[in-house]
This record gives sequence, C-alpha cells and structure tokens, in this order.
Amino acid sequence: MKLVLSLLVLLGLFTSAVAQTWSNDVATIFYNKCTSCHHNGGIAPFPLMTYAETSNVIGSIYDAVAQDKMPPWPPDNGFQQYSHTRSLTSTEKSTILSWLTAGGQEGNASNTPPPPVYNNQSVLGNGDMVIKMPNYRSKAQSGNDDYVCFALPTGLTQDRKIRALEVIPGNRSIVHHALIYVDETASYQTDTTGGNCGGPQNANLITGYTPGASPLVFPSGTSFKLGMKIPAGSNLVFAMHYPDGSYGILDSTKVIIHFYPVNETGVREVFAAAPLKNWSLALPPNQQTTASAVYPANGTTNVNLSVLSTFPHMHNVGKSIKSYALSAQNDTIPFINIPHWDFHWQDFYFFKNIQKVPIGSRLYVNTVYDNTSSNPHNPNNPPQWVFAGENTSDEMLMVYFHYLLYQPGDELIDLESLLNLGIPTSEASLNEWHIYPQPTENSTHIVPPSIAVGDQISLFVYDSEGRLIRKLLENSVISAPFNGFEWDGKNDAGTTVSSGVYLLSLNKNGAFFQTKLLR
Repeated sequence: MKLVLSLLVLLGLFTSAVAQTWSNDVATIFYNKCTSCHHNGGIAPFPLMTYAETSNVIGSIYDAVAQDKMPPWPPDNGFQQYSHTRSLTSTEKSTILSWLTAGGQEGNASNTPPPPVYNNQSVLGNGDMVIKMPNYRSKAQSGNDDYVCFALPTGLTQDRKIRALEVIPGNRSIVHHALIYVDETASYQTDTTGGNCGGPQNANLITGYTPGASPLVFPSGTSFKLGMKIPAGSNLVFAMHYPDGSYGILDSTKVIIHFYPVNETGVREVFAAAPLKNWSLALPPNQQTTASAVYPANGTTNVNLSVLSTFPHMHNVGKSIKSYALSAQNDTIPFINIPHWDFHWQDFYFFKNIQKVPIGSRLYVNTVYDNTSSNPHNPNNPPQWVFAGENTSDEMLMVYFHYLLYQPGDELIDLESLLNLGIPTSEASLNEWHIYPQPTENSTHIVPPSIAVGDQISLFVYDSEGRLIRKLLENSVISAPFNGFEWDGKNDAGTTVSSGVYLLSLNKNGAFFQTKLLR
C-alpha cells in the first residue's frame, strides 16, 4: 500500500509539472509582473507578451528568475508592505521555474488569458500644464550611462496644488528613469555636458518615472483629498538617465500636470522632503564603509505625521540601505530595507497603508558603501576616494518621503486602492465593441465583437497601467446566443473601482481583441 501511495504521489507531482503551460499557468504571471517593461516600445530589450516571444529567451528567463534579478524589486517585502509590488511570490517563482524546466510548453492557445494593453501614451490624458524638455540625443556609450539634468520654468504666477502628475518619456526604449524636482528658487542650471548629473541637492523630489511605474495621482474624494503645492515662479528639474546602448537616440520627455481648481477647498497638502541626508561622506578605496543619518539631529519630532511613501537614494558605490523610525515608546516604524542596492532601479515606494509617525519619534537611515573592486558598479578602476556630491561619480545618502500632517484614522487608509484613481476623460468605443453607458458609476453592459455559439472566450479588465482588475469570463464556451455581459464596476476582490480609463482584453478562440472602457 505504501508503495502504491508513493507512486501516486510521484505521478501527481509529475502530472502537475507536465500540466503547467504558458496558457493556463504562466502567462498571467508575466502579464502582472513582467510586461509593463517587456512589451514593444518598452524599456526592456525584448517583449514577453506572447508565447512565441517568451519561448525565444527561455534560458535568459530562467537565470533571471532563479537568481531573483527579475522582475526588479529591490525592497525587502518582509520589512514593509508596498502598493503594487513587482516582486514574484514564492508560488509564482516556482511556477515559472517548473514550467521552464519541463520544457516551457504553450498549451491550448485558446486558454491564454487576454493580455494587458500598452499604448505608450498618456494614461491620464491632457492636463492643465505640459512642461517638455528640449530634444536631446543620448551620449551613453559602452560602459558609461548618460545622466543629464534640465531646468525648466513652470511660468506659474500663483501657487497651485497638484491633483495628478504624469511623466511621459519621449522615447520609452531609452529612458531608464527620470526624477522630477521642484526648484522653488529657480536657481539650478541645466547640466548636459558631463553626463553624470545626479540631480540638485536643494530642490524637492516630487515624483519619478521608472518602467512600469504609475502616474502620481492623489486621492481626490470628498472624504480624503490630497495635493502638492508648486509655488509661483518655481522651476521643474528633470534628472534623466539614459542607459548604455542608447547613444545618438533622441528623447524629449515631458511632464503633464493636473491641478485642482484655484479655489478648491479641503485639500490636505502633501509635502516632499528628504529629512534624512548625509553630506559628509568620505569613502576610502578598497574597503566597505558604513554611514548613517538621523532626524531630528537633536530631540524628536514635534508633530504627528502620516507618511505615504519613501524614496531612498544613493549612487553606484552604495551596497545596502535601511530606514525606519523609532517612537517615544521605542516602537519601530519600518520604512524600507534594500539589502542589495542597485542605482539603476530607483522609485518612490508607496506603502500599502499610510504609516503614522507619532510625535516624539526619530527617523533613521543606515547604509553600507562598497568602494572595492569587487563592486561591479564602482565607477573607478582601481577604486579611488569618493566624496559626497551631486554627480553620479560622487556619492549621496538621502531618503525622501511624501508625507502630510496626521489626522485620526490615516493609518487605516488603504493606499493601494486609492492610488488606482484616474482622471476621468472622454473617448468613444472602438472597433465593433458595444459598451454602454459610459462613463458611468453603475453597471456597464459589454458586448464584445462577433461572439457566436461555440466560441471559447476570456474577457479581462485591466487598469491603464496593465494591472489585472477583474476576470469577467475565463475560458467560457458560449452555449447560447450571447447578448453581452454586465460589469458591476468591482474588482476581483469585490471592491468598487474608481473612475478613470480601463482596458478590456478579449481572447476569442486564440485571437485577441482590445478596447477602452470609461468609468
């Protein structure tokens, strides 16, 4: 009996491994965690939208997933939880590796989930202000990325509050990342000569662009309305990063800003600042060095704060960084832990829930710098003394935060759902889809193109950043005349989604169709 049971277990494991296919098991993982970069026109070197595209690079995928190099997600999720994490769960990782080990089979193409749609254009549509950098051709050469900064006037004659801000790369295939600062003094100058501009010291970093990142959209409901101020007469500074291989290619990135009306009331102001910083770095060659910062330098915080996000910042000699706060009761409020720093992957990390930092707290950051020849990112060979400075060949230690003054209940707010908010726009239905009414706050009737009895269909709803919102139908065979489907405006968790642009993706007998839907 034991032998029979053992054989059955082994048979079950073997069958499970063989049964894993692109269509049934793997495509959804790639759509959720990989294709925001790996699509045509994206920053990644090859697309992974289809089985054919993916099967061509199976060897590279295995190594990247097995070694946790892809998808890129530097933060330690065991230290803090963030909105819209790109990291693979242990189940997702084992599914991909098992599928690859078993030969990477496609399965039945008719079962493939409808893919997300990427148009590489604005998600939020036309705004109130567009600030565009001049045309620039990357100077990145072999082994040397190009880092340049553009100081651009806003032309504002009065203070305005930002409701949403979107960074639109002029050429997504070469913009590795962009950091957007507000320079209230309008004194920082454009720097495109040295190729190593890391951004200004004395300006506020308000947002950034990395492949797959969402626009900065603040909640604007009646009960929770947030915004950031841009002072009159200020400049925006674009700190741009163009990677090796982009030499001579043109870019002209722009920022689209949506403001609240001038007389809008009830907007809680969001601040962006880097209270944790260390400008005394002096890193000797051929050794690892620790550095830290604390805020306040003396005493403790004198007000309750609600922290929305964090953005740690070092350069190429950085090895690890950890930031947290300690309350007056010695409770730890974790912000971020990045055990393996990579300058090429930086972002504002929004917490899943707002983090309350109570009055009487202190903020900390602890770092390690690796100024040795074993650090593959070291800009100097052999290693040289490295000091604090703005250029990428220098070093920095800064931790930025988005924060606001605390109000009771802030720490209970689910930021992940609120950060899906869109700016309502107006657009007609496309192709042969029939969708009505739209926009609407109620149910939407959806009739996909040319559905007939016997068709096998899957119909998924994605948000404008390619994240799966709702599986309306999955591998359903139509057995009677099809008159459409009602979407109640909720996601798979049963939560009503916010207004904005959504994308419908249909797999009909292995063929794919897409269109937009407005809520």
